[in-house]
Amino acid sequence: MSLFEGNEAERTAELVGELAAGRRVTLVSEAGTPAISDPGQRLVAAAAAAGVRVEVVPGPSAAIAALVASGLPSDRFLFVGFPPREEGARQELFGSLARERATLILFEAPARVGRTLADLAAAFGGDRPACLARELTKVHEETVRAPLADLAARYRDDPPRGECTLVVAGATEAAAAEPVDVEAEVRRLLADGASPKDVAARVALASGKPRRAIYQLALALRGR
Repeated sequence: MSLFEGNEAERTAELVGELAAGRRVTLVSEAGTPAISDPGQRLVAAAAAAGVRVEVVPGPSAAIAALVASGLPSDRFLFVGFPPREEGARQELFGSLARERATLILFEAPARVGRTLADLAAAFGGDRPACLARELTKVHEETVRAPLADLAARYRDDPPRGECTLVVAGATEAAAAEPVDVEAEVRRLLADGASPKDVAARVALASGKPRRAIYQLALALRGR
């Protein structure tokens, strides 16, 4: 029986009914781990709410495998999953994570890896250590460790193949404590000749603040 985003709500109710009737249900993924950027969380929550015992059999996890292979700190990490496709939402997310001390783990589609790495470099700094792991546990497994700027340049025009996991070092203590003065940064960029649209994109990436609000601020400051 298939379980995917389009039918998860309906199938969850059906499967909880099967569980209530005393039957056993096994949830598997064709790759990776159920409920980790894959359907399953809703079914597990519904089963638990119905008083059904949920047993987990540990299996492959690209996030953990990539973290270990990266050589980056693993004592504290944050799984981000797939970043938003929409540019503004992605920039705001990366801006909000720029001062996160934990190692970050992201999934990304091959065609978007280059752009995502470039956005990460812009938000975190190009010298932030990172790793791209692809096709983990498969024949063409590859792990590339390099600063974000180098990875962005490598994959800008040559997308990697297969399933990709990005691991990025967390911010240093000094960087995490450094605040962003949004208004001052907007004023500086406007003085340098940047357009309000460009200012909004760049400051959202640096601060994690909503791009629309920054755009409105830029318009107001430019009109003074």
